[in-house]
Amino acid sequence: MMKQTLADDTEDVSLDFGNEEELALRKAKIRHPVATFFHLFFRVAAIVTYLLCDWFSKSFVTCFLLILLLLSFDFWSVKNVTGRLLVGLRWWNQIDEDGKSHWVYEAKKVPSALGAPTEVEARIFWLGLIICPVIWTLFFFSTLFSLKLKWLALVVAGICLQAANLYGYVHCKLGGAQAVRKAVSGFPAQQVFQGIISEGPGDHEENRQSKYGAP
Repeated sequence: MMKQTLADDTEDVSLDFGNEEELALRKAKIRHPVATFFHLFFRVAAIVTYLLCDWFSKSFVTCFLLILLLLSFDFWSVKNVTGRLLVGLRWWNQIDEDGKSHWVYEAKKVPSALGAPTEVEARIFWLGLIICPVIWTLFFFSTLFSLKLKWLALVVAGICLQAANLYGYVHCKLGGAQAVRKAVSGFPAQQVFQGIISEGPGDHEENRQSKYGAP
């Protein structure tokens, strides 16, 4: 009788080491240190240079070009590299045979345990993606109110470049313009958001939940 009971207890025991290993890998601190570093480096460097440029250079043209260069490097690296590595998302544009422009928003279906982004990397990615455009928006108002109009074009460029990446990755995360409209439906400014989205690149988009292929 005792032997039968032990056998039954043994049959009910199941250990899933695969799930534990995958969970441990996802909670690993940083799996792509270089991508994580450059995700923040260019955008933070552009902000710091904007704040301190008068201290190390009196040339407006030099400061303008340096900051614009940092913003351009940031836009390219976030759009083409860090989004794919840190959160498994990518957005891009393609022209079909009829010459029509299509915006494509992609996300990896089910990333493997070794290739899945970690929680820390995803948090760093989204915080950097959201906070920096807010900072440039504050720069816009401070520049406008202080009448430093020569910097206005640069600040607007910073807002546009960083907001474009934020807009694209929100589409990738939520699944396109329809999901964005649904997500903002509870806000008082619903009509404003819907108007912006309906006039944006979402009118010609293709939403693909797929593994990455050649554009």
